[in-house]
Amino acid sequence: MAIEWGGPESGGPGGAVRALREWQDDGAPMQLHPGDLGWFWRAGARATAAAVRTWCRDGRILAVGLLDGPGLLRVTTAPDALRDEELARRLAADVTEPARGVLPAGRVAVEAPTGALVRDLLADTGWRTGEPWTPLRRDLTEPVGAPGVRIEAVGAERAVAFTAVHRAAFDGSRFTAGRWHAMATGLPYNDARCLLAYDDRGDAVAAVTVWSAGPGRPGLLEPMGVHREHRRRGHGTAITIAAAAALRELGSSSAIVCTPSSNAAAVAAYRSAGFRPCPDVRDLCRPA
Repeated sequence: MAIEWGGPESGGPGGAVRALREWQDDGAPMQLHPGDLGWFWRAGARATAAAVRTWCRDGRILAVGLLDGPGLLRVTTAPDALRDEELARRLAADVTEPARGVLPAGRVAVEAPTGALVRDLLADTGWRTGEPWTPLRRDLTEPVGAPGVRIEAVGAERAVAFTAVHRAAFDGSRFTAGRWHAMATGLPYNDARCLLAYDDRGDAVAAVTVWSAGPGRPGLLEPMGVHREHRRRGHGTAITIAAAAALRELGSSSAIVCTPSSNAAAVAAYRSAGFRPCPDVRDLCRPA
């Protein structure tokens, strides 16, 4: 049967979340994770549903995309469909032709897993590679160890404190308690946890959200940030260790994260917390 594309009108993102959970595997390349949809959910359920794309054949979801901003589609496929030619050609056509409603005209980017056939097809038609990102992974077979600082699991009553640290960690952040509550209503948050780290004076200094994809599957850190007034004191390493421990408690087989390769401080913090870098990945960009 032909590939069918489902846009915003195709229903809620629940099917996409379930498919993404099933596709996570320690042997798979870095790819879209259910936690990515969970983090996007801070914009609300309606906005999340509008940003999710699915490609199906015979009723089975073969690919899931997240329009993570007006010009970036993050897409991954079922493991057995990574080199599916019919799917790859449909994906390539859908992201290339603005009239199909997947991406607008002008400069846009597509994130797809290393080894996906759609990457080859886009490169053959003139799409260029973007800036490198570094995926990092930590195995969770063995106990993680103590972070060395006080860690608090965040519930609704601490959403104001959590989002304040996030805004102090990321320039331009608009994360608020209201958006935290919207995120917490999302399906992926059923297997998520927010953590705050405190220094010796009792100040909240770092924040992280971790997303499980289910027992025996990789869990994601998205995002992790250190308050701008408390950097270079090891807090990023400490809360990353706490994040890995939380994912292990949730049954995750490993902890994964991806950061711009140019962010040397973030890469160093993850490595100090026992994460090992994997080969860099790059988006594919269509010139304006």
